[in-house]
Amino acid sequence: MSDHGRFIWYELTAPDVAGAKAFYGEVVGWTAADMPTPGMAYSLWQADGVGVGGLMAPTEEMKAAGVQPNWLGYVAVDDVDAAAARTTALGGKVERAPEDIPGVGRFAIISDPHGAVMAIMTPAPMDTPPPGLPPEASGQAGWRKDSDMDMGDMGAYRLFSNQDGQVGGMMTRPPEVPAPYWLYYFRVGDIDAAADRVKIAGGQVLNGPMEVPGGDWIVQVQDPQGALFALVGRKGT
Repeated sequence: MSDHGRFIWYELTAPDVAGAKAFYGEVVGWTAADMPTPGMAYSLWQADGVGVGGLMAPTEEMKAAGVQPNWLGYVAVDDVDAAAARTTALGGKVERAPEDIPGVGRFAIISDPHGAVMAIMTPAPMDTPPPGLPPEASGQAGWRKDSDMDMGDMGAYRLFSNQDGQVGGMMTRPPEVPAPYWLYYFRVGDIDAAADRVKIAGGQVLNGPMEVPGGDWIVQVQDPQGALFALVGRKGT
């Protein structure tokens, strides 16, 4: 089965790489293994020995563009060049044109019509094209509307699905949030204990713990360098 439409990688850009390793190691228990990458330093986040994401310091190009510490999600597509072209046709913007990462794949950085940024990638070796998508599927990633949850004055929270089931949600940006962005959730055990670890390690809990449908609880967090993310877990586990 093709990975088209799946989130396949998560990458943190932070100027203090050592500080990031210490913070996320304390909060979510990841280790970071340095990888020999030509021309740059890159570390691999590992959970129980399995690679789950990457960590790097901002490049000079990023610094010049004013890029702040952030998490970036990579979505698999079957043809990154075609997907980049569709981005423009659908009103988005190609922030970084498609290019190859030898032995890894071909990627591009895009933003949607509202300005939220993500990466798209065709991993190496390339997958075969996916089967035909349902009529309600997005022309870009193949995501489908799952259901809407009423949030009262905040409007609807729209859940979307891919071939694996529910994988995320979208909502109207509240006035107090300065810009559209993607927020990535990392699963932990006890949510209260995890929130305490965030504060002890120098981060901030911006919202929560808050219960969500299904029995999970979430906290929205800022790490010590300013990158936003969220945690999801249970009470009393």
